[in-house]
Amino acid sequence: MPRSRYARVALLVAAVVAVQLATEWGGKPFFLTQLTMSAYYTLVAVGLSLLMGFAGQISLGHAAFFAIGGYGSALLTTLDLSPARGSAAVSLLARTGLLAARTDLSGAEALSVAPWPAFACAIALAAAVAWIVGVPVLKLKGHYLAMATLGFGTIVHSVVLGTQRLGAADGLGGVPAFRLLPGLAVGGGRAARVENYYVAWGLVALAMLVLGNLVESRVGRALRAIHGAEDAAGSMGVDVGRYKLRTFVLSAVLAAAGGAFLTHLTGGIGPGEASVMKSVRYVAIVAVGGMGSLWGTLATSATLEFVSLRGWFGTLDDAAFAVVLLFVMLFSPDGLLRLDLPAALRAARGRLSPGPDAETEP
Repeated sequence: MPRSRYARVALLVAAVVAVQLATEWGGKPFFLTQLTMSAYYTLVAVGLSLLMGFAGQISLGHAAFFAIGGYGSALLTTLDLSPARGSAAVSLLARTGLLAARTDLSGAEALSVAPWPAFACAIALAAAVAWIVGVPVLKLKGHYLAMATLGFGTIVHSVVLGTQRLGAADGLGGVPAFRLLPGLAVGGGRAARVENYYVAWGLVALAMLVLGNLVESRVGRALRAIHGAEDAAGSMGVDVGRYKLRTFVLSAVLAAAGGAFLTHLTGGIGPGEASVMKSVRYVAIVAVGGMGSLWGTLATSATLEFVSLRGWFGTLDDAAFAVVLLFVMLFSPDGLLRLDLPAALRAARGRLSPGPDAETEP
């Protein structure tokens, strides 16, 4: 099993390199922009796949954690602290290297939180919110849990949409590039397409390696037990509440990381990233990829998000996702990658052909 996990990650890396070379040789380098964005959305999907497919907990609010990561990093890196430059707190932050000078949209010099500490604060905020929300919410089950997480997502969407400091309906713009290492930064621009692409998919590969090791460990076995029979797992000594909460927090952190990196890549974020339809889309991707299949979710997310970002569905984008989800739920409930075509055709004939009239009992 360990060899298989590492081999799959190595195959993913090889596929990432092959796709980049194919876009270069085919004269389609602009595809890398959408592929990079797809990678950050895929971080959300694989984290949700862990929560739903292994812990058995559905969440209709994961777009909220994506937005918390993006807005948190955007707010701190665009907040101008120049007027308070003489204060003791700002001076201390500047001396410790937590602040960075930048040029704002008007061309004036501004002093804001550097991207690295801003990213760390955004991730910490998402983890704290997930912990606070998860403690009461994860005690619910079934559609009650789904409705509770939906309510949380609606609250976050309403907050970012109605708060002027967060840009309201316009969102936040002018977010600086995220300099990871000297000479390596996540940001816009054609010259940085290739490095942005490899950074994004490198993060996905790292996440898949960590999650793959996690689901094959003792923790993964405990999560499977919780998914199969929560009460039985608890009676066998599994700390159900702790495992569910930590899985929820981990999936929220992955979503927030994707949101923060995508915000620095595009230079801004809008309230649409926190919408309910975004959360529903992530759930649909996990269902199409197959519950409990991290690699199926990755393949489905990368494909559908890329096609969506390319605008192939046009104004029917959400409808197209719904059609794909409906098809999978009817004919391949285990996921599109596990589609048994002959069985699906037999099921289709059975559903489309009228059944025999029921005989009346005497």
